[in-house]
Amino acid sequence: MHRLAQRGLAIASTIALLAAAAGCSGDDGSGPGGASVPGVTDTEIVVGTHMPLTGPASAGYSKIAPATKAYFDYVNANGGVHGRKITYKIMDDGYNPANTQQVVRQLVLQDKVFAILNGLGTPTHTGVLDFLKSNRVPDLFVASGSRSWDQPDKYPGTFGFNPDYTVEGKILANYAKANLAGQKVCFLGQDDDFGRDSLAGVEKVLGAGAVAVKQTYVTSNTNVAPQIGAFKAAGCQVVVLATVPGFTALSIGTAARLGFKPQWLVSNVGADHPTLAKQLGAAAPLLEGMVGTNYLPMQNDTANPWIQLFTKINKEHNGDAPFDGNTVYGMSVGYLFVQTLLAAGKDLTREKVLEAVQKGGFQGPGLAPLRFSVKDHSGYGGQRLSRVTGGVQTYFGPAYETDEADGAVNEYTATPAAPPANGVPTGS
Repeated sequence: MHRLAQRGLAIASTIALLAAAAGCSGDDGSGPGGASVPGVTDTEIVVGTHMPLTGPASAGYSKIAPATKAYFDYVNANGGVHGRKITYKIMDDGYNPANTQQVVRQLVLQDKVFAILNGLGTPTHTGVLDFLKSNRVPDLFVASGSRSWDQPDKYPGTFGFNPDYTVEGKILANYAKANLAGQKVCFLGQDDDFGRDSLAGVEKVLGAGAVAVKQTYVTSNTNVAPQIGAFKAAGCQVVVLATVPGFTALSIGTAARLGFKPQWLVSNVGADHPTLAKQLGAAAPLLEGMVGTNYLPMQNDTANPWIQLFTKINKEHNGDAPFDGNTVYGMSVGYLFVQTLLAAGKDLTREKVLEAVQKGGFQGPGLAPLRFSVKDHSGYGGQRLSRVTGGVQTYFGPAYETDEADGAVNEYTATPAAPPANGVPTGS
């Protein structure tokens, strides 16, 4: 077993090229001048992704790509997009950057995918940015809030999806400033852009000297007792976590063993209650009072029309898998990609799909605005706060939006769009 896969299991046990423009021959779709378009035929669009189906980030995240595929299967069963069915090739990288480079090269050079969709992870996806750029492969809706995806001049073909981690850090810190004033704030973050960008957001609101203790972790080491012990020794009262789900659960479980009970403020990345409860098992009540963020409908809001739609698709096309925030996320990505394909038109090319994203104007299940434009590739621009009460994760207060710079954290009052009657974007 790969060492990272073993480490992923350890988390659970611890807490209970050639230019890609040279496409396939035959009945490929044609671009300007009749040039073939990789991954596109008259009947099919082939896209790929890299995901941690195993390894230290697999808890929860391994459910995302199957949910996206389930949405595509639903769309395919309803006629596809301009008569084409979507084929989604899902490659496991174990959250290991070296693996990511290998599987993405395979997807581009051998499978000749039209685009990479929702590749997951800050340390993993960072390593393939230049490769995708040099091969002119659309790099759409990266599953990470790193600010690296929002560099339209350097990486014109890359677009984010998640709110960036600095935006999120500002929103969490805004809550602490308004509701936990005077309490000692500490921070634990992943030792990469995820943690650094989150901390930058927290400090933009609270001030550079306001975070009393700053700790990091690496996914290859599942012992966070030194970090949590440092928080306890310092008398931390509020701990902001920029952690993947396995390390959220490890942190909260370790704190309980050490008799340390702060107020947890947790990044959306690692705050999905069903995922954490599964990780913690009998210790799931430790999640009581946890404040998190999210920007998509809550998985348990059965009155929400998007949740009703996604639940139906999950039953019909995803084997009725346990339904959580990762399922909602995966299907929301699928919906946005179908919208993008429709906007790009029947004569599908890589250039047209990028133009469609930059044009923006997409509406879907999100509680915050999608900010795509020529100059902004960042994705969602805000979030709403959630709290676990009585073992149930629910939203409270308004949604917020802000920027990654020094702008204010403001309420976002627009009403989310309703899904189309048949659950497929108009025009397909």
